[in-house]
Amino acid sequence: MVLFFLIFFLFLSLPNSSLSSFSLNSSTPLCHSDQSSALLHFINSFSVGVSRCDDSYYPPKNSWKMGTDCCGWDGVTCDTMTGHVIAVDLSCSRLHGPIHPNCTLFSLRHLQRLNLAYNDFHGSTISSKFGGFANMTHLNLNYSYFAGNFPSEISHLSKLVSLDLSSNNDMRIEAPNLKRLIQNLTHLTELVLVGIDMSSVSTNCLMNLSSSLTSLRLSYCQLKGKFPDNIFHLPNLQMLRVAYNYHLTGSFPTYNWSTSLKFLILSETKFSIDLPYLISNLKSLKQLFVGGCNFIGSSYPTFLSNLTQITYLDLSYSNFGGQCPWSLLNITGLTFLDLSYNNFIGQLPDFSSNNSSNSQLVNKIPSNLEYLLLSGNLLNGAIPSWVYTIPSLRYFYLDHNQFTGHIGEFQHNSLVYLNVSFNNFSGNVESKIFSKLKSLRYLDMSNNPHLSLHSFTSATNILSKIHSLQLSSSNITEIPQFLRTAECIEYLDLSNNHIKGNIPSWVMEVGKDSLLYFSLSRNNLTGHIPSLICNLSSLKFLDFSYNHLNNMIPPCLGKLSDNLKDLNLQSNNLNGTVPATFAKGCQLRSLKLNGNQLEGALPQSLVHCRKLEVLDFGNNKINGTFPCWLESLSKLCVLVLRSNNFHGAIGNPKTKFPFPNLRIIDLSHNKFHGLLPTKFFMYLKAMMNVSTDKGELKYMGDDYYQDSVTVVMKGLSIELVKIQSLFTTIDFSNNNFKGEIPKAIVELRSLKGLNFSHNNLSGHVPPSLGNLTNLEWLDLSSNKLTGEIPIQLADLTMLAFLNLSENYLFGHIPQGKQFNTFMNDSYYGNLGLCGFPMTKACGNDEGQQPSPSSTIQEDDFEFENGFHWKVVLLGYGCGFMFGLGLGYLVFSSGKPKWLVNIVYGGRHNKLQRS
Repeated sequence: MVLFFLIFFLFLSLPNSSLSSFSLNSSTPLCHSDQSSALLHFINSFSVGVSRCDDSYYPPKNSWKMGTDCCGWDGVTCDTMTGHVIAVDLSCSRLHGPIHPNCTLFSLRHLQRLNLAYNDFHGSTISSKFGGFANMTHLNLNYSYFAGNFPSEISHLSKLVSLDLSSNNDMRIEAPNLKRLIQNLTHLTELVLVGIDMSSVSTNCLMNLSSSLTSLRLSYCQLKGKFPDNIFHLPNLQMLRVAYNYHLTGSFPTYNWSTSLKFLILSETKFSIDLPYLISNLKSLKQLFVGGCNFIGSSYPTFLSNLTQITYLDLSYSNFGGQCPWSLLNITGLTFLDLSYNNFIGQLPDFSSNNSSNSQLVNKIPSNLEYLLLSGNLLNGAIPSWVYTIPSLRYFYLDHNQFTGHIGEFQHNSLVYLNVSFNNFSGNVESKIFSKLKSLRYLDMSNNPHLSLHSFTSATNILSKIHSLQLSSSNITEIPQFLRTAECIEYLDLSNNHIKGNIPSWVMEVGKDSLLYFSLSRNNLTGHIPSLICNLSSLKFLDFSYNHLNNMIPPCLGKLSDNLKDLNLQSNNLNGTVPATFAKGCQLRSLKLNGNQLEGALPQSLVHCRKLEVLDFGNNKINGTFPCWLESLSKLCVLVLRSNNFHGAIGNPKTKFPFPNLRIIDLSHNKFHGLLPTKFFMYLKAMMNVSTDKGELKYMGDDYYQDSVTVVMKGLSIELVKIQSLFTTIDFSNNNFKGEIPKAIVELRSLKGLNFSHNNLSGHVPPSLGNLTNLEWLDLSSNKLTGEIPIQLADLTMLAFLNLSENYLFGHIPQGKQFNTFMNDSYYGNLGLCGFPMTKACGNDEGQQPSPSSTIQEDDFEFENGFHWKVVLLGYGCGFMFGLGLGYLVFSSGKPKWLVNIVYGGRHNKLQRS
């Protein structure tokens, strides 16, 4: 009994903290039942999506079970005093689906940390209710496919220390919300907005950032203008990342440098950089990324080898040349070196060589090197043996060089990315080369014409964890067998090879839940497209073009359009009809079915595809009238309906602002008739405004897929493997259009090509066409145009091709400038034209032509009566005497009525009809 009271007394004397610890050891669950229910309801509202992480994810449902203590669940942390859930980490959990504003997650009012990074929330907006977590200190929504406007309510989270919304590329932030964010979040130490659209934001909005900030990351944000100098003076700033803002300018202040700056990432901006000055002031610098910047002063990189503390160095896209500075490899702690896309020459140093020049360049094999990026130079020779022995090498890029020899066997399993494409490697690639590469995720051996990959593609027990495989233009004859076990493949490019026969059904099970990009383009495939392809639910890009596939398109491909972005099946032998049903949430950006045997009408469900930019149905057997319902697709840039069986008049637009972004339209070789649609041309806004942007050329497409289209340029059919965003052309040739050329055409000042040939157009060539100063080709041949060639056309200095042949033009051909370069074939068949380059000289009474009406009537006479004028002339002499006698009869008989009707009545009726 005494012992009992002694223990009881000691228990009462324990401090409160000890009592709390005691309660933790009891069997009573800490988690509140309403909070565990909220978590379970939240996670069960999603389907299982694709893994967004390199490493395998942990499935939270394995430990998240009803009736268990949620404080013990993976990724959940509770307050030890109250039992409230204060932290949730669901990053890399393969969550797929939208987050609804009323989801149960927002009932967890005590949350301090929330990490939902690397999931797929399917384009949902960030709910304003995220601003209701009053105690939140860390919020991470990185790479989770959020979209829409940044909610101003995030600025209510006044306790936030870290905010990461990066890599949600369909999200944007406006200036007022950014100002409010910076003004209210005064405790921020980390602000990460990488990839958020900030194009409408002035850089002045960044001037009042918190002095406590240690990390600022704003890469890929479309920032422009001068970067504020005061940010370099922030006393605690250690990391600054503003790379890939291509129009962001700035330079470094000459005073008050932040001595704590360790990570400086400015690649692909317009910053002016003096490397020696920069290095001499930043003594603590560990990472320097300045590739693609504007270098001033002494900028050759060899002196950088003195930076013994540097670990990451990026000098890519810098126009450096000469011998490659291999002495940089002497830096002991160097783990990242990017010298890609310069003009360096020479070979990788060979430590086995006795060449003294090599030993002076590099003292020892760099054992810490993880990234060696040498793409896009003029390097040659073989890969030296020491490269295969680096124990830490993870990323190795040699593409777009002139390397030769064999590809050797790597001795360690550290390699994750290997790119040896666009070189001159030769010999057999054995599967054993990759037998130790258990971590390899990315392999690109494309465009090595002398490699033999038969042994490699026949292997079955390698690269089971591969994520991206690129073997285009590699002479392979079969789909690699080891793909049967590839569970995580996302990118598969086997285009431009010699694969033949049917597509194996097992291929459609490869990457069933992960495959994003799949190309078998430009092979010798036959047979049908397996319907099992619709099992690839995550597919975004599918390219089976330029094969010999036949049979029908699987109808289910239309239903895949709620995820599919680019579908290219052109240049096959596919028949039947276009899939009738496209999903209401259609995500298609590009649809190319050109060059098949498709019939029937276009499915009107294509109006669901609001994101369509490229629509190519050319060279099929599709019929029907002009699909005016396509006018509502406001993002449509390319519309090709060439060589089909479309018919009827186009008529006036049915929507208020039709085709505002259309830049390429080809309706040639159909059966359209009626007047050219004047109002149609009046609304082609994208062809009206000449861009003044002198920066880098932009092309249609994205990082995965670049658009292509075949157009008639300067009389030749040409495939544009990349489409410039400024390229504009109109082709209505080989139809039955009539009437005059619409005056609205002259407003399309961006137009580069215009083809109205082989129609029944009449009237004059408009002199105002001379205002189309960007015009490079003009084809009005084989019509019924009359009058003179306008002298204003001579002002078209860009005009390289002109065809006015087979019309009824007359008079002097304009001289000077571009017109001095055109030959006879530009004017053939216009009998009334004279002057250079025609052999017919112009005189006072030459260069004339009968009136258009008489010419047309002559043609009509020949067509309707079957007589040529020369045949009629033969009968003139014989009929003269008969006519003379008939005239005497008329006048002597008092002009009998019956004879007058015979002679004059028919003519009178004909004139009325005219």
